[in-house]
Amino acid sequence: MSTVSEGRWAGRNPDKDAVRAAAWARLAESGMGVGPLVSHIPNFVGADVAAWRLAQTPEWRVARTVKCNPDPPQIPVRLRALLDGKILYAPVPYLTKDFPYLRIDPARLLEKGVSFELAATSEGYLMHGERIGFEEVEPLDFCVVGSVAVGRGGGRTGKGAGFADLETGIFRALGTIGPATPLATTVHSVQLVPDEDVVLEPHDSPLDYIATEAELIATGNTDPRPAGVAWERVRPDQFEDIPFLAALRERMTGGAA
Repeated sequence: MSTVSEGRWAGRNPDKDAVRAAAWARLAESGMGVGPLVSHIPNFVGADVAAWRLAQTPEWRVARTVKCNPDPPQIPVRLRALLDGKILYAPVPYLTKDFPYLRIDPARLLEKGVSFELAATSEGYLMHGERIGFEEVEPLDFCVVGSVAVGRGGGRTGKGAGFADLETGIFRALGTIGPATPLATTVHSVQLVPDEDVVLEPHDSPLDYIATEAELIATGNTDPRPAGVAWERVRPDQFEDIPFLAALRERMTGGAA
């Protein structure tokens, strides 16, 4: 039976539950976590430095379009993207609205007098970003996902809801994310775990970069990337909770489940 410390989505994969529960506990015990931890992509001390390290990668420097998750620890990543003049794409938190994504253009923010600091928050980009569908996201040059625990070899465990894997699969199927598009995350060092502790399933996309407050890790992972969405693995509650998902599957599969 799951415990509260294992989080809201516990019970779907006991091995992953244990890894993420231990990571949340280390953040709390070390004092390096910021704000609510359990059931969240946890914020951490040094998130701004981790974002700076990620921005030193050659792929980030040449990227024109960046996709980033909506969680608090990646606010510095989103802010840096806007400050660097990149087109930022970010999802609606928990994908709960009838539109899934927003396009945040720093040039348009400047025209409207909206501060980048506000637009980097999920509340700010929901107010000031352009509402779009998955198919309207242009090809992505760099992708950032949130993580609870990661291995140096590129394995990743999220909070358990499956949003990141679903989004990435959709973008791979649409060709928005290509074979060479880097997938990265920012975490605190205490969220690093031995590679053998990270359970990678066939629908999981391995990371290319991990940035922490202390170092930048190039994973060198060459495992095959999923080609698209494993619709048979999308849970009934996801179709219930995500308003547009069933219609998107219909468009992408021509009605085949």
